Amino acid sequence: MTGSELLSHCLAKPGAWQDEPWEGDVVVKVGSKIFAFLGDVAHGTSVGLKCGTGRDAADEWLARYPQDASATAYIGRHGWNSLRFGGAIPDEEILEAVDASYEMVVAGLPKRERP
Repeated sequence: MTGSELLSHCLAKPGAWQDEPWEGDVVVKVGSKIFAFLGDVAHGTSVGLKCGTGRDAADEWLARYPQDASATAYIGRHGWNSLRFGGAIPDEEILEAVDASYEMVVAGLPKRERP
């Protein structure tokens, strides 16, 4: 899977839109909230996703894929992980993690912002 393919999957979600809040760092939002941090889409090899409601749930990824999953800097305590694609994590699992991140973020949005 490439960064462009992953971006396309993210943007196919209802209400999803691409933003670049920091120069060169692509994120995908639903409403006003980020559900995927893609960074440099052309050269990136990982995606930042909400992998649980807290650190305990997100740590399951780290236990299963210690070489390809890590807690995201600054927001990791809130259940965000960085998952490397093209490694041990199957593409299908990364796509499922994108879907789950989207669903968790949508669930936390005010009703007026939900797609």
